[in-house]
Amino acid sequence: MTPHLPTPQQLRYLVALAEHQHFGRAASECAVTQSTLSAGILALERQLGASVLDRAFGKRVVFTQVGSEILERARVALAALEAVADVAAAARAPLSGPLRLGVIPTIGPFLLPRLMPALREAFPKLRLFLREDTTERLVDRLDEGRLDLALLALPCSCGPAETLPIARDGFLAALPAGHVLAEREAVPPAALAADRLLLLEDGHCLRDQTLTACGFVRGDGPRGNRTGGNRTGGDRTGDPADGFAATSLHTLVQMVAGGLGVTVLPRLAVDAGIAEGTGIVLRPLAGAGMWRTLGLAWRRNAPRAAEYRSLAPVVAQSVS
Repeated sequence: MTPHLPTPQQLRYLVALAEHQHFGRAASECAVTQSTLSAGILALERQLGASVLDRAFGKRVVFTQVGSEILERARVALAALEAVADVAAAARAPLSGPLRLGVIPTIGPFLLPRLMPALREAFPKLRLFLREDTTERLVDRLDEGRLDLALLALPCSCGPAETLPIARDGFLAALPAGHVLAEREAVPPAALAADRLLLLEDGHCLRDQTLTACGFVRGDGPRGNRTGGNRTGGDRTGDPADGFAATSLHTLVQMVAGGLGVTVLPRLAVDAGIAEGTGIVLRPLAGAGMWRTLGLAWRRNAPRAAEYRSLAPVVAQSVS
């Protein structure tokens, strides 16, 4: 006897509920009423003969153990169904229709104003839906099929995703006006690390890239201990920020302008004018490897992988 299989709509209800943790918001995303979404999940539980939600928690959305397993399978199933439609769309007209693009906060505000017009001109039938988030969350969304493509800074922990390096983005030291290092044409990372180094908060890949560039490695504790040495004579350990962390590059710039410390900025943000009118001094970081790589990431074996690769020249031109 053939079992009653869940419908794609029921699976969408389940995934939306997991993402929003709220019946009303999940129903809104699925363009149905809350009662319709609740009835759909109840019907799914009856079909499967298993409780997906633990209703002992009242209005809180808590999945049972089997419900969590079903949820993961639901995400995989929906991604597979979407891949079927993607194959057909790619055959009809490459780089047309909807494309869900994720971008990290240290790239998006500075590249998108140039990239979006270029994409509209090159691919007029492409409809972009943008999501800005940290690298880790974007990679999770790629893996779950909730994003098609991500614009990231490499190297990153991208799991099984395929990546395509596109362009280098150099690092600049950002110094308060009158800082002693401002007299140099280029700032050695070790000299920058000896000052109060201001960083983005945890979760931003630029934070870790800055620490690496300046010769720091994480200690065993929450912050570790800062010790002497540099990348040629022994790495520093720990986190030099001493509790100071910013949520955006704009905040970092204002902290430097206020004389709170020094930081590292990507040239992409500087070229977009992030430091204009602040009075801070910008100098290249001395030494090899003082850059990050901008690149694209997508799910391995994605049916539109060839299309994603064709976006690379447009992105590279927008960076330069």
